[in-house]
Amino acid sequence: MILEGLCTTINLHGAVNIAPMGPVVDEQQTTFRFRPFQTSTTFANLKATGCGVFHVTDNVELIARAVIGELHQLPELQPAAVVQGSVLANACRWYEFEVIAIDESQERTEIQTRIVHVGRIRDFWGFNRAKHAVLETAILASRLHLLSPEDVERQLLHLAVIVRKTAGQQEQTAFELLQDYIQNDDSFPDDEPTSA
Repeated sequence: MILEGLCTTINLHGAVNIAPMGPVVDEQQTTFRFRPFQTSTTFANLKATGCGVFHVTDNVELIARAVIGELHQLPELQPAAVVQGSVLANACRWYEFEVIAIDESQERTEIQTRIVHVGRIRDFWGFNRAKHAVLETAILASRLHLLSPEDVERQLLHLAVIVRKTAGQQEQTAFELLQDYIQNDDSFPDDEPTSA
């Protein structure tokens, strides 16, 4: 199963990076398999330090900003308990992990990890269609180079309906941020504006 969330890693100088990630998780949640591109900061940091922290969060605005590179200021962080790393202070739960194997034979590196500590901060908000729609929109925004403009437009229109019907302010803000990013992409048709 793929679990969507945010991963914090640090470089050798201690600088924190926050990236959206969807690792493959075993049912017992003892191992995660990450597949970052070799050009990513997450890959470089995990290769250099051998550890990181994966977060489950219902803060879709934070996920949206991380996806499109609009995270200009780090959110509140606290030190990890076991690994050298940082925990998002507003996450629902987090998983500290250590790298046990790296396969660099393909463009998407496979990084096998084992969980060494699990922490909880607060309850997950619960299922909400708008939060899921924003997550899908964030994934869509990260794949503009792989999809046709028509497919992007079709999916964005569908997701906008869900957000309009079920969103709170956080979800609305996150969706509008992603929508603007997608519509300002050079490949997006500019003759049919989309609105939530």
